[in-house]
Amino acid sequence: MFCNACGTEIQPGFNVCPKCATPVTGVVSSLTAIVTRSRLQRHLDTLGLLWIVVGALFLLPALVLLLLGGTAAHFVIHDNPIVGAFGPLIFTLIGGSVLLVGAGGVLVGWGLRDRQPWARIVAIVLGVLALFHPPLGTALGIYTLWVLLSEDGGVEYGRLTGG
Repeated sequence: MFCNACGTEIQPGFNVCPKCATPVTGVVSSLTAIVTRSRLQRHLDTLGLLWIVVGALFLLPALVLLLLGGTAAHFVIHDNPIVGAFGPLIFTLIGGSVLLVGAGGVLVGWGLRDRQPWARIVAIVLGVLALFHPPLGTALGIYTLWVLLSEDGGVEYGRLTGG
C-alpha cells in the first residue's frame, strides 16, 4: 500500500504515512487483499465445488444400482428363491446408500459455497468418512479437514456465514 499524498510505501497496520504524516485512508491494494485472505477464505469455494463434483459422480452409479434393483428380478433366471427375493433388495439397498452419499456430497458442497452455517460440521463429518475411501476419497477428506479445521476455523466460518 502506498501513501496517497507522497507515494511512500506504507507497511500494513500503519495509520499514518511515516514520511509526510498523512492519515492512511481505508484503500487497500488488491495484492494486499489477496495476501491477507485466510486459508479458509481462499479454499472454501474450491472445496465446495469438489464436494459437488464428487457427489454428482456418486449419483450416476446410484441410479444404475437402483435401476438394477428394480428390474433384476425380471431378467435374472434363478433356481434359488432366496436369490430371487434378496438379490433385487440388495441392489436397491446399495443403490440407496450410494444415492444418499452422492446427495449428501452435493448438498454439503452447495452449503459450503453458499456459506450455510450447518455445512462446516457436515463437511467435517463427511471428510472423516471420506478418509476411508482411497485414493480420491482420502485426498478429498484430507483437503476438507485441512481447510475447515484451520486455526480458528470455526469462528471464522461463523463470521463468513453471518452467524
